Amino acid sequence: MKFGFDIDDTLIDLRRHAFHLYNKKLGQSVGIDVFEAIPTVEIHEAFGLTGEQGNQMWKDTMEEIYFTDCPSYEYAKEVLNKLAEEGHEIYYITSRPKKFCQQTREWVKAQGFPVVDARFYCGMQDHEKIDIIKDLALDVYVDDKPAVLNTLADSKTVAIVKNQSYNQQLSFPRLVNWQQFESLWKTP
Repeated sequence: MKFGFDIDDTLIDLRRHAFHLYNKKLGQSVGIDVFEAIPTVEIHEAFGLTGEQGNQMWKDTMEEIYFTDCPSYEYAKEVLNKLAEEGHEIYYITSRPKKFCQQTREWVKAQGFPVVDARFYCGMQDHEKIDIIKDLALDVYVDDKPAVLNTLADSKTVAIVKNQSYNQQLSFPRLVNWQQFESLWKTP
């Protein structure tokens, strides 16, 4: 089978990592309970930043956010490695900026995820992911963003939403813990 995965906030806990970095860089101590209730992908409002300030903060810290010690979700690496060992094809489809594609691929490999270079897609906008997903004829695709998943509603691809505070309105199979992944796509 062909499996596709977004990276940020699907395989790795990027927003939470960025939230901790923002607290540190801004000298604040906004509680994790605030983070867990943020109804948007963007986290800047929790720190009292305007949209423009939040955008600048993200740009200024992007490399640190992307390439430091951001943790993967528990069992995500094990699940993907098991799929690869079973002979399934693993594809990564991330909208990280093009200038970070090679560095992102190497970082994902260094974290222990199974990566085949030719199956690593990077540098597109979220709305462009759908073309790649359809062209690859993925059997299963996992992402956190409503804008991406909603485009798969009528496709043959089994779309799974990685649970986040900002995607609660979605009605796709919901991945809360990576240990449950197999039960979301396998038919009995």
